[in-house]
Amino acid sequence: MGPLWALRVAGALSVAGALAEHGGSQRSGPPAALDAGTRGDGAGHDRGVDCREVRKRNSSERCRFVRGTPDCRLDDGFLDYLGGAFCAFPAALLPLPVGLYVLWLLYLFVILGVTAEKFFCPNLSAISTTLKLSHNVAGVTFLAFGNGAPDVFSAVVAFSDPRTAGLAVGAVFGYLGLYVFYVFTVVLCTWIHRWQRGDGPSQPGPWEPAIPTDAEEQESSGTNCGDYGEEYRPLLPHRDSSLHILGTALNPLDKQKWRRKPWYWRLFKVLKVPVELVLLLTVPVVDPDKDDLNWKRPLNCLHIITGPLLCILTLNSGAYGLYQIQGVFPVWALVALAGSVLAIIIFVSTRNEEPPKYHCVFAFLGFLVSAMWINAAATELVNILRTLGIIFDLSNTVLGLTLLAWGNSIGDTFSDLTMARQGYPRMAFSACFGGIIFNILVGVGLGCLLQMTSSQMAVKLEPDSLLVWILAGALGLSLVFSFVVVPAQCFQLGSAYGTCLILYYLAFLCVALLTEFHVIHLVPT
Repeated sequence: MGPLWALRVAGALSVAGALAEHGGSQRSGPPAALDAGTRGDGAGHDRGVDCREVRKRNSSERCRFVRGTPDCRLDDGFLDYLGGAFCAFPAALLPLPVGLYVLWLLYLFVILGVTAEKFFCPNLSAISTTLKLSHNVAGVTFLAFGNGAPDVFSAVVAFSDPRTAGLAVGAVFGYLGLYVFYVFTVVLCTWIHRWQRGDGPSQPGPWEPAIPTDAEEQESSGTNCGDYGEEYRPLLPHRDSSLHILGTALNPLDKQKWRRKPWYWRLFKVLKVPVELVLLLTVPVVDPDKDDLNWKRPLNCLHIITGPLLCILTLNSGAYGLYQIQGVFPVWALVALAGSVLAIIIFVSTRNEEPPKYHCVFAFLGFLVSAMWINAAATELVNILRTLGIIFDLSNTVLGLTLLAWGNSIGDTFSDLTMARQGYPRMAFSACFGGIIFNILVGVGLGCLLQMTSSQMAVKLEPDSLLVWILAGALGLSLVFSFVVVPAQCFQLGSAYGTCLILYYLAFLCVALLTEFHVIHLVPT
């Protein structure tokens, strides 16, 4: 747990670099392409006026300033936090929205934790079991994709601005090819290792149980409701109606567990119930350890409608879902119509008692929908952090190195830590590196590739400050450190490795902040 958490913290180096460079670019000119991999950072359309200047305005002018300043716009997310703070409340009551935002921030952490633990990670485990993937391969492919896909979408959008630079044509294809080569190498090494052992899929070690070890927490999930053990099952077989199955599947409370738990657990459970109920309505979960694979016919048919709808309405803050085809028919209605037809076909052609042969496809749908939930919650979290940074007048660079970097990494952190807690540390460890590589190589490569034109085949990246070199050097040095230490310890990592990474990150953060405040600077020659 220690090394994995430290890896996620150290992974914030790349995000911090991107966000800090974005902050610096707002003062010196057009933003560089280094900010392409950030989430919720789209407000950087600077036109010479910094949004932090809102605190210097009179109380009567703050709302108009926030509404009219491009730098105050949050392109991602569903709520206007800056408008709520400076327009919905008088200046004397500014601590009130700040307090509400902090409470909402804490609840977003609850949403991230529930989504990752009870929906994202179980579906990823089901996909790995179905495809017979090793933990390493699953970590650098599906888990890395789930963690990094939203950042890749952000990168593609960022490169749509002509000021956000691409790379030369050869470099772009090199980025994409390097990621493909990386995944191919991991898969090939895993196959060679199995071939040398002369057996099938690698069995988990004593520290990697084949099934999640946090069974008690799984009992509280709606996917397990109604399964209270052999002593609670009826002696005579009976068939439940579809309506009864739907009601049972949507019940996030376990009556047996509710009775024996203390009051504080019940209070926290009450807070999680709305989140779990919405997730149960939208995210299917496939459980290979159950006889019926957690097949809930009426609910899974409902997921065919709600799952794609949620994806299209959360992607790019619903811009794609609200787009009207030929100016008449919205995309979300088309998705709902197609999902309804498919749901009716599946409902008619299946039975409640037996899952269909294609039931594993629901694991992929659940994986995608839960990843979109994590992205939406993480985006709101980043927007809150950015709003708090503006309210407390933190510089863009300081904000990028601290709050925004941590906020951008929080979704990946929850996913990876949950996978490790549920008995898959190798998968989570692989995703710590695979997710970053996926973000950088595919995000930059695909973003540049889509924006290439015959008139502009290359874009410049200008490292014009000492901080840029510190960011790049710190990231490179951390990778070299892991490249040397991990093989030297025969890939058996303990708390010492995690402690070193955390101390290294703290040292980097201190040096970077001292550089930003000009305590550390180059001596003019």
